[in-house]
Amino acid sequence: MKLYPNLVNAVLDGLDRIFTDQEYADKVIERLLKQDPRWGSRDRRFIAETIYDIVRWRRWLAAIAKTSENNLEAMVAVYLVWKFNELPGWNIFSDYQKEKIVSEIKSDSFPRKIRMSIPDWLDTLGELELGTRWPIELESLNNPAPVHLRVNTLKTDRQRLLKQLHEEGIEATALDHPSTAIELVERKNIFRSTAFQSGLFEVQDAASQQVALFLNPQQGERIVDACAGAGGKSLHLSSIMGNSGKIVAMDTAGWKLDELKKRARRAGSSNIETRIIEGTKTIKRLEHSADRLLLDVPCSGLGVLRRNPDAKWKLSMASIEETKNQQKEILNLYHRILKPGGTMVYATCSILPSENGFQVKNFLETNPNFILEEERSLFPSEGTDGFYMARLRKLN
Repeated sequence: MKLYPNLVNAVLDGLDRIFTDQEYADKVIERLLKQDPRWGSRDRRFIAETIYDIVRWRRWLAAIAKTSENNLEAMVAVYLVWKFNELPGWNIFSDYQKEKIVSEIKSDSFPRKIRMSIPDWLDTLGELELGTRWPIELESLNNPAPVHLRVNTLKTDRQRLLKQLHEEGIEATALDHPSTAIELVERKNIFRSTAFQSGLFEVQDAASQQVALFLNPQQGERIVDACAGAGGKSLHLSSIMGNSGKIVAMDTAGWKLDELKKRARRAGSSNIETRIIEGTKTIKRLEHSADRLLLDVPCSGLGVLRRNPDAKWKLSMASIEETKNQQKEILNLYHRILKPGGTMVYATCSILPSENGFQVKNFLETNPNFILEEERSLFPSEGTDGFYMARLRKLN
């Protein structure tokens, strides 16, 4: 495509907000795309994809340019040559030569941590925890994620949704598993579609969709989703249960639960009750009340780096250790919500064993009244986001 100064300037503006102001990439891009109503779909796609790509490949792009990772113009210059074989003769690129950049790209002999564009500490940690699997997953995490939708079975089925999307000019295909998952053939603004506004689907990766199924909810049961966030999994549980029983969706952030209420109205989910977690008293009031408990706990998010590439520049060993302590505290406190004989699922969107199986193992060692029924790990190299889930049974 032809490159235009206003689009490249929008990219530079977005990168500055992400790297300098430490804003989240998805929110920055969302605001940027509303900035100029004259931008068409191709312009908007260029801005979004270019920002995500440069965030993803930040360290490698800076290394090719032999400059600091904060030199945004240099990284954009390298990116334009790499992706479009073009370097416009604008003033901001006057210090860079296309031929020199091409030569550096061809002679690329950097170590993995630079070539795959990750911090030193993350490469060390990944190799320590995942061994020979780490390079395979790392390569997958640097690929842009597809867009997966979850069919809202309260209102439609997969074939009818695929047909309606096709009629709206949105091409999608059914995935093998789970049966509610479809994948967009081409990225489009699906939130303006009649199908979305009618509550026929939610945007949710196929791996994330497996968590609610793994909990295996039954009609009429009382379920607590204790780390619900904006409620993607609560909504899925509601559809599986056919609006029967009760789902108590909890979170410490009231604004997330407000978003869940809006989504529930659109989806036609009527069996979800929201509660703000105000402290340990909130948990105590729910002791021995749930047939099933979902703990989709806070985590490093390393399994979803392909969706949130800026996370790898915001994370640190210290923040991951803090998160692991939080996971341990949630497990040790929230399990009391379950009735005797109840089922609990512990889930993360991380691929690190220290956040996953090790946490469950430690919990079981100190809580002998629980047994592990099944655990499952999903990896980005298998085509979905990275997820872990363990299902435990409370004996008494």
